[in-house]
Amino acid sequence: MNARWALTNKKALVTGATKGIGKAIAAEFLALGAEVSIVARSEASVADTLTTWQQQGWMVNGVVADVSTQAGRQAVSSHVRDTLGTLDILVNNVGTNIRKKVVDYTVDEYASIFQTNLDSVFELCQLVYPLLQASPDASIVNIGSVAGLTAIRTGAPYGMTKAALVQLTRALAVEWAGDRIRVNTVAPWFIQTPLTEPLLSDPDLLDEVLLQTPMGRVGDPEDVAGLVAFLCMPSSAYITGQCIAVDGGFTAFGF
Repeated sequence: MNARWALTNKKALVTGATKGIGKAIAAEFLALGAEVSIVARSEASVADTLTTWQQQGWMVNGVVADVSTQAGRQAVSSHVRDTLGTLDILVNNVGTNIRKKVVDYTVDEYASIFQTNLDSVFELCQLVYPLLQASPDASIVNIGSVAGLTAIRTGAPYGMTKAALVQLTRALAVEWAGDRIRVNTVAPWFIQTPLTEPLLSDPDLLDEVLLQTPMGRVGDPEDVAGLVAFLCMPSSAYITGQCIAVDGGFTAFGF
């Protein structure tokens, strides 16, 4: 395998890695030769995922933690230090949404979305920074959303957090470039995951989504995972501070 297009011996941390986009990213990394630490809140999901992948001979370990909490983020940081020792890749994938009109959000709902989607990213970056700094070529990939680029009739707080991720990406890319840490955001449109399944099961909404998507289909988690993997490879060594949409042409579509 050409080393420029592989992740051999890289050590990666992926949050929310037992389902959907996060699971596809972790599997892509493992297939490309990386050692991966996965994070999820469900002990059963982590155990089942680890069993399956370890039976395939992949180098994978996991930690049960809720990264929306400070205690959970500290647990993840400690696990990475104790288990991996070093870190080359951080994928901030965990996210949540509550779809409501702005006037209907409670204070707790608003806080929960920000704690999960934004606070977790900011503090995890802080906590693992020394490990990434020690890597000869480190990469952070934040999983954003096209909701951070344009209005898509989802909850406003969700879009706000995803827009903030883009700016955090720019700031960190500049601030940490001297430490050989690249930082990018990937912004998916509708992807077939457990999070979007209830929405896409509505045939009227699905038809509307497809009409707004030039490629005429909903994305697969692997569509996102391939780009994330590329952004962590040596072949993308001059790419940083970018937000790249994985959207079948949605954000480019006009009339």
